[in-house]
Amino acid sequence: MNYAVIVAGGKGLRMGTDLPKQFLPIGGRPVLMHTLEAFARAVPGICLILVLPADQQDFWRDLCVRHTFTLPHTIATGGETRFHSVLNGLKAIDEALSPQERREGLVGVHDGVRPFVSVDVIRRCFDTARVTGAAVPVIPVVETVREITSPLSPHCEEGALTAQSVTRDRNRYRLVQTPQTFQLSLLRLAYEQPYRPAFTDDASVVEALGHPITLVEGNRENIKITTPFDLVVAEAMMRKGPSHQKS
Repeated sequence: MNYAVIVAGGKGLRMGTDLPKQFLPIGGRPVLMHTLEAFARAVPGICLILVLPADQQDFWRDLCVRHTFTLPHTIATGGETRFHSVLNGLKAIDEALSPQERREGLVGVHDGVRPFVSVDVIRRCFDTARVTGAAVPVIPVVETVREITSPLSPHCEEGALTAQSVTRDRNRYRLVQTPQTFQLSLLRLAYEQPYRPAFTDDASVVEALGHPITLVEGNRENIKITTPFDLVVAEAMMRKGPSHQKS
């Protein structure tokens, strides 16, 4: 059985809007609807778990009615941190299924505000996790990377940073995307660990068990929509056409 836990707990603060970023429209419909549909296209029959803050769930249901959005999915309640939200999503997988349906499978954990993940990437993550247990999509770093090696000066001029720094080999680094995909039993075991601030994504939780992470090729269009600029880019990508949907 295949599952996707879609985590959407944003409040839109960096967007400068009262509307949470996962509900902002692109192409005339909320971001989240595009995200959920991407997984339904890539993995037919996938069980979708949408993790939302409790105070956003009624609004989401109203949006579904307004946009005639009927794709089956289960809503779980978000937690204090992303870690706790994913944990609640994993619990919802068992609660959504009958005892006869609860069996081993694969689960992809995805940011709700990444609507342009490609069909190829989703399938690649699931196929790889089936073999290795843990697959994370990444893309190369194209800009030059500098590491700050001393504390930033508290007296920096506006727009300038005063600190010692050194150039690093960008070929040694990758930018991490989602869906981070795992064998379900492995991710369940990982999330039995107590929360630590160092758990910034699901891969870091699984790594804490000592399990290796396999990197797979992501797609550059798989942006995380968090700022007004990202929203402009997303609208442009939507107008350009569904190249990210190709299989």
